[in-house]
Amino acid sequence: MTTSARIIASLVIALLTLLGADTPIPVWAEEPTSIQAILEEPRDYHLRHVTLRGIVRDVQPLEPYPIANGDNCYGAYLFRLEDDEATIPVAVLGICGRPVVRDPEVEDGDRVEVSATIQAPSHGGHYLSFKGLKAVTEQERVVQAVADRILPIVE
Repeated sequence: MTTSARIIASLVIALLTLLGADTPIPVWAEEPTSIQAILEEPRDYHLRHVTLRGIVRDVQPLEPYPIANGDNCYGAYLFRLEDDEATIPVAVLGICGRPVVRDPEVEDGDRVEVSATIQAPSHGGHYLSFKGLKAVTEQERVVQAVADRILPIVE
């Protein structure tokens, strides 16, 4: 163990001792963002990381798609996330560079919390479509959440 790792470990142990080992340590989750708020002001949310909650609809597994370096990405899928006010497309990116069979982690009707980066690339960027990565034209108003974590909501 390095010196800095020892110092950090000692500080953590000291902090836990001061708090009491059996005292719960509060952890605050990020408040969910309204899908409607994102759709109303997509430029404000472009490339921002948000937490969304809703019901999964229309899960669509995608065929492998190529990326710029020539590798294929496998196991990607799309779905719509619906809350009380609106719906947003969600993309789950594939695993690139090695052929992998991966079923979607969600099913239609699942209640989930999604951590995602919002993409609203009307200025000319890319988004994941049924045909793989697609460039956005000036006329398109694509708003998409790219998921990096999906958790079930247990009530």
